[in-house]
Amino acid sequence: MHNKAFGLWSAVFLAIGSMVGAGIFIVIGQAGSMAGNIVWLSFVFGGMIALFSGYSLAKLAIRYPSRGGIVEYLIQSFGENIFSGAMGIMFYFSQLVALAAVAKSFGTYFAALSHTHSINTFAIGIIVVFTAINLIGASIVAKSENVIVVIKIAILVVFAIVALTTIKPELLSLQKMPPINGMLFAIGITFFAYQGFSVITNTVEDMQNPQQTVIKAMFIAIVLVAILYIMTSIAVLGNLPLSEVIKAKDYALAQAAKPVFGEIGFKIMAMTALLATASAINATLYAVTEIGYTMAKKGELPKIYEYNIFHSFEGLIVSAVLIIPMILFFNLSQITSVAAIIMLLVQAITHLGHLKLINKTKANKILVLLASISMFLVAGLTLYSSGLKIAYYLLVAIIAAFVIEYILRMLNTKKLKAHIRD
Repeated sequence: MHNKAFGLWSAVFLAIGSMVGAGIFIVIGQAGSMAGNIVWLSFVFGGMIALFSGYSLAKLAIRYPSRGGIVEYLIQSFGENIFSGAMGIMFYFSQLVALAAVAKSFGTYFAALSHTHSINTFAIGIIVVFTAINLIGASIVAKSENVIVVIKIAILVVFAIVALTTIKPELLSLQKMPPINGMLFAIGITFFAYQGFSVITNTVEDMQNPQQTVIKAMFIAIVLVAILYIMTSIAVLGNLPLSEVIKAKDYALAQAAKPVFGEIGFKIMAMTALLATASAINATLYAVTEIGYTMAKKGELPKIYEYNIFHSFEGLIVSAVLIIPMILFFNLSQITSVAAIIMLLVQAITHLGHLKLINKTKANKILVLLASISMFLVAGLTLYSSGLKIAYYLLVAIIAAFVIEYILRMLNTKKLKAHIRD
Protein backbone atom coordinates (compact mmCIF):
# COMPACT_ATOMS: atom_id res chain seq x y z
CA MET A 1 0.00 0.00 0.00
CA HIS A 2 2.84 2.43 0.79
CA ASN A 3 3.88 2.82 -2.87
CA LYS A 4 0.52 4.14 -4.14
CA ALA A 5 0.99 7.38 -6.02
CA PHE A 6 -1.61 9.57 -4.34
CA GLY A 7 -1.61 10.46 -0.67
CA LEU A 8 -3.87 13.07 0.90
CA TRP A 9 -1.85 16.18 -0.01
CA SER A 10 -0.92 15.12 -3.54
CA ALA A 11 -4.65 14.57 -4.22
CA VAL A 12 -5.46 17.98 -2.65
CA PHE A 13 -2.80 19.67 -4.78
CA LEU A 14 -4.07 17.98 -7.95
CA ALA A 15 -7.64 19.21 -7.26
CA ILE A 16 -6.55 22.75 -6.39
CA GLY A 17 -4.54 22.88 -9.62
CA SER A 18 -7.58 21.72 -11.61
CA MET A 19 -9.96 24.18 -9.91
CA VAL A 20 -7.80 27.30 -9.88
CA GLY A 21 -7.48 27.20 -13.61
CA ALA A 22 -9.18 29.35 -16.14
CA GLY A 23 -12.47 29.47 -14.25
CA ILE A 24 -11.71 32.27 -11.80
CA PHE A 25 -10.26 34.49 -14.55
CA ILE A 26 -13.46 34.09 -16.59
CA VAL A 27 -15.98 34.09 -13.76
CA ILE A 28 -14.98 36.90 -11.42
CA GLY A 29 -16.06 39.70 -13.76
CA GLN A 30 -19.13 37.88 -15.08
CA ALA A 31 -20.39 37.10 -11.56
CA GLY A 32 -19.30 40.48 -10.19
CA SER A 33 -21.31 42.32 -12.85
CA MET A 34 -24.42 40.38 -11.70
CA ALA A 35 -23.93 40.25 -7.92
CA GLY A 36 -21.99 43.48 -7.34
CA ASN A 37 -20.18 43.86 -4.02
CA ILE A 38 -21.83 40.75 -2.53
CA VAL A 39 -20.38 38.46 -5.20
CA TRP A 40 -18.32 36.87 -2.41
CA LEU A 41 -21.60 35.35 -1.15
CA SER A 42 -22.11 33.72 -4.57
CA PHE A 43 -18.69 32.10 -4.13
CA VAL A 44 -19.69 30.90 -0.64
CA PHE A 45 -22.83 29.21 -2.02
CA GLY A 46 -20.96 27.94 -5.09
CA GLY A 47 -18.42 26.34 -2.74
CA MET A 48 -21.16 24.75 -0.61
CA ILE A 49 -22.72 23.16 -3.69
CA ALA A 50 -19.27 21.95 -4.77
CA LEU A 51 -18.85 20.33 -1.31
CA PHE A 52 -22.18 18.47 -1.56
CA SER A 53 -21.36 17.38 -5.11
CA GLY A 54 -17.80 16.40 -4.14
CA TYR A 55 -19.09 14.23 -1.29
CA SER A 56 -21.55 12.39 -3.55
CA LEU A 57 -18.99 11.87 -6.35
CA ALA A 58 -16.36 10.70 -3.83
CA LYS A 59 -18.72 8.03 -2.46
CA LEU A 60 -19.54 6.88 -6.01
CA ALA A 61 -15.83 6.81 -6.91
CA ILE A 62 -14.96 4.63 -3.89
CA ARG A 63 -17.70 2.13 -4.81
CA TYR A 64 -17.15 2.32 -8.61
CA PRO A 65 -13.46 3.14 -9.18
CA SER A 66 -13.54 3.75 -12.93
CA ARG A 67 -11.86 6.39 -15.07
CA GLY A 68 -15.16 6.65 -16.87
CA GLY A 69 -16.17 8.82 -13.89
CA ILE A 70 -19.61 10.39 -14.25
CA VAL A 71 -20.46 8.30 -17.33
CA GLU A 72 -19.80 5.12 -15.29
CA TYR A 73 -21.97 6.39 -12.41
CA LEU A 74 -24.84 7.24 -14.78
CA ILE A 75 -24.76 3.72 -16.26
CA GLN A 76 -24.67 2.18 -12.76
CA SER A 77 -27.68 4.30 -11.70
CA PHE A 78 -29.92 4.30 -14.77
CA GLY A 79 -28.81 1.12 -16.56
CA GLU A 80 -27.36 0.57 -20.01
CA ASN A 81 -29.97 2.53 -21.96
CA ILE A 82 -30.59 5.52 -24.22
CA PHE A 83 -31.01 7.91 -21.24
CA SER A 84 -27.63 7.20 -19.62
CA GLY A 85 -26.03 7.22 -23.07
CA ALA A 86 -27.54 10.62 -23.94
CA MET A 87 -26.39 11.99 -20.56
CA GLY A 88 -22.87 10.75 -21.37
CA ILE A 89 -23.03 12.72 -24.64
CA MET A 90 -24.34 15.77 -22.71
CA PHE A 91 -21.35 15.45 -20.38
CA TYR A 92 -19.04 15.43 -23.43
CA PHE A 93 -20.89 18.53 -24.77
CA SER A 94 -20.41 20.31 -21.44
CA GLN A 95 -16.66 19.68 -21.58
CA LEU A 96 -16.51 21.06 -25.14
CA VAL A 97 -18.46 24.20 -24.17
CA ALA A 98 -16.17 24.67 -21.16
CA LEU A 99 -13.12 24.40 -23.45
CA ALA A 100 -14.69 26.99 -25.78
CA ALA A 101 -15.20 29.31 -22.79
CA VAL A 102 -11.58 28.88 -21.70
CA ALA A 103 -10.33 29.54 -25.25
CA LYS A 104 -12.56 32.63 -25.52
CA SER A 105 -11.18 33.85 -22.20
CA PHE A 106 -7.61 33.35 -23.49
CA GLY A 107 -8.55 35.44 -26.55
CA THR A 108 -10.09 38.17 -24.38
CA TYR A 109 -7.03 38.53 -22.13
CA PHE A 110 -4.66 38.38 -25.12
CA ALA A 111 -6.66 41.10 -26.88
CA ALA A 112 -6.68 43.25 -23.70
CA LEU A 113 -2.93 42.80 -23.32
CA SER A 114 -2.12 43.54 -26.97
CA HIS A 115 -4.75 46.33 -27.32
CA THR A 116 -6.37 44.63 -30.31
CA HIS A 117 -9.89 43.36 -30.97
CA SER A 118 -9.02 39.96 -32.43
CA ILE A 119 -10.54 37.92 -29.58
CA ASN A 120 -11.86 35.10 -31.79
CA THR A 121 -8.62 34.87 -33.80
CA PHE A 122 -6.57 34.35 -30.62
CA ALA A 123 -9.18 31.95 -29.17
CA ILE A 124 -9.27 29.76 -32.28
CA GLY A 125 -5.49 30.05 -32.58
CA ILE A 126 -4.86 28.55 -29.14
CA ILE A 127 -7.22 25.61 -29.87
CA VAL A 128 -5.46 24.96 -33.21
CA VAL A 129 -2.00 25.16 -31.56
CA PHE A 130 -2.81 22.64 -28.81
CA THR A 131 -4.70 20.38 -31.21
CA ALA A 132 -1.53 20.30 -33.35
CA ILE A 133 0.66 19.63 -30.28
CA ASN A 134 -1.62 16.71 -29.35
CA LEU A 135 -1.60 15.37 -32.91
CA ILE A 136 2.22 15.46 -32.98
CA GLY A 137 2.18 13.74 -29.59
CA ALA A 138 4.56 16.03 -27.75
CA SER A 139 3.62 15.42 -24.13
CA ILE A 140 4.37 18.66 -22.31
CA VAL A 141 1.31 18.32 -20.09
CA ALA A 142 2.51 16.63 -16.92
CA LYS A 143 5.97 18.20 -17.03
CA SER A 144 4.77 21.78 -17.13
CA GLU A 145 1.51 21.53 -15.22
CA ASN A 146 2.89 21.51 -11.65
CA VAL A 147 5.05 24.59 -12.29
CA ILE A 148 2.09 26.46 -13.83
CA VAL A 149 -0.15 25.53 -10.86
CA VAL A 150 2.37 26.99 -8.40
CA ILE A 151 2.80 30.20 -10.46
CA LYS A 152 -0.91 30.95 -10.93
CA ILE A 153 -1.86 30.17 -7.32
CA ALA A 154 1.08 32.21 -5.96
CA ILE A 155 0.14 35.24 -8.08
CA LEU A 156 -3.55 35.01 -7.09
CA VAL A 157 -2.69 34.67 -3.38
CA VAL A 158 -0.29 37.65 -3.48
CA PHE A 159 -2.86 39.73 -5.38
CA ALA A 160 -5.67 38.83 -2.95
CA ILE A 161 -3.60 39.56 0.18
CA VAL A 162 -2.14 42.86 -1.08
CA ALA A 163 -5.41 44.02 -2.68
CA LEU A 164 -7.29 43.39 0.58
CA THR A 165 -5.08 46.05 2.21
CA THR A 166 -5.99 48.66 -0.42
CA ILE A 167 -9.75 48.17 -0.63
CA LYS A 168 -12.03 51.20 -0.44
CA PRO A 169 -14.64 50.37 2.23
CA GLU A 170 -17.29 52.54 0.53
CA LEU A 171 -17.27 50.19 -2.49
CA LEU A 172 -18.25 47.31 -0.20
CA SER A 173 -20.86 49.24 1.81
CA LEU A 174 -24.41 47.94 2.14
CA GLN A 175 -25.67 51.11 0.46
CA LYS A 176 -23.98 49.92 -2.75
CA MET A 177 -25.41 46.42 -2.41
CA PRO A 178 -27.43 45.40 -5.50
CA PRO A 179 -30.70 43.39 -5.28
CA ILE A 180 -30.13 39.98 -3.68
CA ASN A 181 -31.44 38.12 -6.76
CA GLY A 182 -28.29 39.13 -8.69
CA MET A 183 -26.20 37.25 -6.13
CA LEU A 184 -28.46 34.17 -6.46
CA PHE A 185 -28.29 34.27 -10.26
CA ALA A 186 -24.47 34.42 -10.08
CA ILE A 187 -24.14 31.17 -8.07
CA GLY A 188 -24.29 28.97 -11.18
CA ILE A 189 -21.53 31.01 -12.82
CA THR A 190 -19.33 30.86 -9.68
CA PHE A 191 -19.82 27.07 -9.55
CA PHE A 192 -18.08 27.00 -12.96
CA ALA A 193 -14.92 28.29 -11.20
CA TYR A 194 -14.97 25.26 -8.86
CA GLN A 195 -15.11 22.78 -11.74
CA GLY A 196 -12.17 20.43 -11.50
CA PHE A 197 -12.70 19.04 -7.99
CA SER A 198 -13.99 15.77 -9.48
CA VAL A 199 -10.45 15.05 -10.78
CA ILE A 200 -9.80 13.49 -7.34
CA THR A 201 -12.24 10.69 -8.22
CA ASN A 202 -9.99 9.71 -11.16
CA THR A 203 -7.12 8.93 -8.77
CA VAL A 204 -9.01 6.41 -6.60
CA GLU A 205 -7.23 3.41 -8.09
CA ASP A 206 -3.82 4.96 -7.28
CA MET A 207 -4.70 6.24 -3.82
CA GLN A 208 -3.59 5.20 -0.36
CA ASN A 209 -6.63 4.31 1.78
CA PRO A 210 -9.24 5.81 -0.63
CA GLN A 211 -12.16 5.30 1.82
CA GLN A 212 -10.88 8.11 4.03
CA THR A 213 -8.57 9.99 1.65
CA VAL A 214 -10.98 10.80 -1.21
CA ILE A 215 -13.57 12.67 0.88
CA LYS A 216 -10.96 14.35 3.06
CA ALA A 217 -8.95 15.53 0.01
CA MET A 218 -12.15 16.75 -1.69
CA PHE A 219 -13.20 18.73 1.40
CA ILE A 220 -9.78 20.33 2.04
CA ALA A 221 -9.28 21.27 -1.65
CA ILE A 222 -12.74 22.86 -2.05
CA VAL A 223 -12.52 24.79 1.24
CA LEU A 224 -9.03 26.16 0.44
CA VAL A 225 -10.11 27.19 -3.07
CA ALA A 226 -13.32 28.77 -1.67
CA ILE A 227 -11.24 30.90 0.73
CA LEU A 228 -9.01 32.04 -2.17
CA TYR A 229 -12.05 32.86 -4.35
CA ILE A 230 -13.85 34.77 -1.58
CA MET A 231 -10.70 36.81 -0.82
CA THR A 232 -10.19 37.48 -4.55
CA SER A 233 -13.81 38.56 -5.11
CA ILE A 234 -13.70 40.97 -2.12
CA ALA A 235 -10.36 42.32 -3.41
CA VAL A 236 -11.74 42.92 -6.93
CA LEU A 237 -15.03 44.57 -5.87
CA GLY A 238 -13.26 46.50 -3.12
CA ASN A 239 -10.79 48.05 -5.57
CA LEU A 240 -12.95 48.55 -8.67
CA PRO A 241 -16.25 50.45 -8.83
CA LEU A 242 -19.07 48.23 -10.13
CA SER A 243 -19.30 50.27 -13.35
CA GLU A 244 -15.66 49.34 -14.14
CA VAL A 245 -16.24 45.66 -13.27
CA ILE A 246 -19.17 45.61 -15.72
CA LYS A 247 -17.15 47.43 -18.39
CA ALA A 248 -14.18 45.05 -18.06
CA LYS A 249 -16.16 41.98 -17.00
CA ASP A 250 -14.35 39.57 -19.35
CA TYR A 251 -10.94 40.55 -17.92
CA ALA A 252 -11.94 42.13 -14.57
CA LEU A 253 -9.28 40.30 -12.56
CA ALA A 254 -6.49 41.96 -14.56
CA GLN A 255 -8.29 45.32 -14.41
CA ALA A 256 -8.56 45.04 -10.59
CA ALA A 257 -4.78 44.61 -10.34
CA LYS A 258 -4.33 48.12 -11.85
CA PRO A 259 -5.34 50.24 -8.80
CA VAL A 260 -3.16 48.02 -6.59
CA PHE A 261 -0.04 47.41 -8.70
CA GLY A 262 -0.45 49.88 -11.58
CA GLU A 263 -0.06 48.99 -15.27
CA ILE A 264 2.54 46.30 -14.47
CA GLY A 265 -0.08 44.61 -12.23
CA PHE A 266 -2.55 44.57 -15.11
CA LYS A 267 0.06 42.99 -17.38
CA ILE A 268 1.18 40.36 -14.83
CA MET A 269 -2.41 39.36 -14.07
CA ALA A 270 -3.32 39.23 -17.78
CA MET A 271 -0.23 37.08 -18.46
CA THR A 272 -1.18 34.81 -15.54
CA ALA A 273 -4.64 34.48 -17.07
CA LEU A 274 -3.06 33.55 -20.41
CA LEU A 275 -0.86 30.97 -18.67
CA ALA A 276 -3.81 29.53 -16.70
CA THR A 277 -6.15 29.37 -19.71
CA ALA A 278 -3.50 27.94 -22.04
CA SER A 279 -2.47 25.30 -19.48
CA ALA A 280 -6.15 24.43 -18.86
CA ILE A 281 -6.66 23.87 -22.59
CA ASN A 282 -3.40 21.90 -22.82
CA ALA A 283 -4.23 19.71 -19.82
CA THR A 284 -7.86 18.98 -20.71
CA LEU A 285 -7.93 18.89 -24.51
CA TYR A 286 -6.70 15.31 -24.84
CA ALA A 287 -8.75 13.91 -21.96
CA VAL A 288 -11.94 15.64 -23.05
CA THR A 289 -11.59 15.05 -26.75
CA GLU A 290 -10.16 11.58 -27.12
CA ILE A 291 -11.42 9.94 -23.94
CA GLY A 292 -14.65 11.98 -23.71
CA TYR A 293 -15.40 11.46 -27.40
CA THR A 294 -14.78 7.70 -27.21
CA MET A 295 -16.96 7.42 -24.08
CA ALA A 296 -19.73 9.40 -25.79
CA LYS A 297 -19.51 7.52 -29.08
CA LYS A 298 -18.92 3.96 -27.93
CA GLY A 299 -19.89 3.99 -24.27
CA GLU A 300 -16.50 2.68 -23.26
CA LEU A 301 -13.00 3.96 -22.63
CA PRO A 302 -10.31 3.54 -25.28
CA LYS A 303 -8.45 0.29 -24.61
CA ILE A 304 -5.30 2.25 -23.72
CA TYR A 305 -6.04 5.74 -22.49
CA GLU A 306 -2.64 6.87 -21.24
CA TYR A 307 -1.61 10.22 -22.67
CA ASN A 308 -0.07 10.01 -26.16
CA ILE A 309 -0.28 6.24 -26.37
CA PHE A 310 -3.84 5.94 -27.67
CA HIS A 311 -3.17 6.98 -31.28
CA SER A 312 -6.65 7.48 -32.71
CA PHE A 313 -7.13 11.18 -33.29
CA GLU A 314 -10.71 11.13 -34.56
CA GLY A 315 -12.03 12.54 -31.27
CA LEU A 316 -9.42 15.29 -31.14
CA ILE A 317 -10.23 16.52 -34.65
CA VAL A 318 -14.03 16.25 -34.30
CA SER A 319 -13.90 18.06 -30.95
CA ALA A 320 -11.72 20.90 -32.27
CA VAL A 321 -14.12 21.32 -35.23
CA LEU A 322 -17.08 21.51 -32.80
CA ILE A 323 -15.37 24.00 -30.46
CA ILE A 324 -14.55 26.57 -33.20
CA PRO A 325 -18.17 27.56 -34.11
CA MET A 326 -18.95 27.97 -30.38
CA ILE A 327 -16.07 30.47 -30.13
CA LEU A 328 -17.32 32.33 -33.22
CA PHE A 329 -21.04 32.54 -32.45
CA PHE A 330 -21.22 32.96 -28.65
CA ASN A 331 -19.95 35.73 -26.44
CA LEU A 332 -18.09 34.77 -23.27
CA SER A 333 -21.05 35.19 -20.88
CA GLN A 334 -23.27 33.03 -23.14
CA ILE A 335 -20.68 30.23 -23.33
CA THR A 336 -20.08 30.38 -19.57
CA SER A 337 -23.82 30.19 -18.84
CA VAL A 338 -24.38 27.25 -21.21
CA ALA A 339 -21.34 25.36 -19.81
CA ALA A 340 -22.42 26.02 -16.20
CA ILE A 341 -26.04 24.92 -16.79
CA ILE A 342 -25.12 21.70 -18.64
CA MET A 343 -22.53 20.79 -15.97
CA LEU A 344 -25.04 21.49 -13.19
CA LEU A 345 -27.76 19.41 -14.86
CA VAL A 346 -25.52 16.41 -15.65
CA GLN A 347 -24.17 16.40 -12.08
CA ALA A 348 -27.67 16.91 -10.60
CA ILE A 349 -28.91 13.86 -12.55
CA THR A 350 -25.82 11.88 -11.44
CA HIS A 351 -26.61 12.67 -7.77
CA LEU A 352 -30.29 11.81 -8.33
CA GLY A 353 -29.15 8.44 -9.70
CA HIS A 354 -26.85 8.05 -6.69
CA LEU A 355 -29.96 7.88 -4.49
CA LYS A 356 -30.79 4.55 -6.22
CA LEU A 357 -27.33 3.22 -5.31
CA ILE A 358 -27.23 4.56 -1.75
CA ASN A 359 -27.30 1.09 -0.15
CA LYS A 360 -24.21 0.13 -2.16
CA THR A 361 -22.23 3.35 -1.67
CA LYS A 362 -23.23 3.76 2.02
CA ALA A 363 -23.41 7.52 1.44
CA ASN A 364 -25.41 9.92 3.62
CA LYS A 365 -28.81 10.16 1.89
CA ILE A 366 -29.47 13.75 3.03
CA LEU A 367 -26.13 15.04 1.68
CA VAL A 368 -26.67 13.32 -1.69
CA LEU A 369 -30.23 14.69 -1.85
CA LEU A 370 -28.91 18.18 -1.05
CA ALA A 371 -26.33 17.82 -3.84
CA SER A 372 -29.03 16.97 -6.38
CA ILE A 373 -31.65 19.53 -5.24
CA SER A 374 -29.16 22.41 -4.93
CA MET A 375 -27.79 21.72 -8.42
CA PHE A 376 -31.23 21.55 -10.06
CA LEU A 377 -32.17 24.76 -8.21
CA VAL A 378 -29.02 26.65 -9.24
CA ALA A 379 -29.30 25.37 -12.85
CA GLY A 380 -32.89 26.73 -12.88
CA LEU A 381 -31.82 30.10 -11.46
CA THR A 382 -28.96 30.40 -13.96
CA LEU A 383 -31.26 29.48 -16.85
CA TYR A 384 -33.91 31.97 -15.69
CA SER A 385 -31.37 34.79 -15.48
CA SER A 386 -29.70 33.91 -18.79
CA GLY A 387 -32.79 34.49 -20.93
CA LEU A 388 -34.72 32.68 -23.63
CA LYS A 389 -31.82 32.37 -26.08
CA ILE A 390 -29.77 30.24 -23.65
CA ALA A 391 -32.87 28.07 -22.98
CA TYR A 392 -33.12 27.39 -26.75
CA TYR A 393 -29.43 26.46 -26.94
CA LEU A 394 -29.87 24.11 -24.01
CA LEU A 395 -32.96 22.50 -25.56
CA VAL A 396 -31.08 21.99 -28.84
CA ALA A 397 -28.15 20.38 -26.93
CA ILE A 398 -30.49 17.97 -25.07
CA ILE A 399 -32.38 16.98 -28.23
CA ALA A 400 -29.08 16.57 -30.14
CA ALA A 401 -27.70 14.31 -27.37
CA PHE A 402 -30.71 11.96 -27.59
CA VAL A 403 -30.73 11.99 -31.42
CA ILE A 404 -26.97 11.23 -31.58
CA GLU A 405 -27.38 8.47 -28.99
CA TYR A 406 -30.26 6.96 -30.99
CA ILE A 407 -28.27 7.08 -34.27
CA LEU A 408 -25.19 5.51 -32.63
CA ARG A 409 -27.37 2.67 -31.34
CA MET A 410 -28.95 2.19 -34.78
CA LEU A 411 -25.47 2.04 -36.34
CA ASN A 412 -24.40 -0.45 -33.65
CA THR A 413 -21.28 1.55 -32.74
CA LYS A 414 -22.55 2.01 -29.19
CA LYS A 415 -21.60 -0.73 -26.77
CA LEU A 416 -22.69 0.96 -23.58
CA LYS A 417 -21.89 -1.16 -20.57
CA ALA A 418 -20.99 -0.85 -16.93
CA HIS A 419 -17.28 -1.43 -16.29
CA ILE A 420 -17.67 -2.28 -12.61
CA ARG A 421 -19.89 -5.32 -12.03
CA ASP A 422 -21.54 -6.05 -8.71
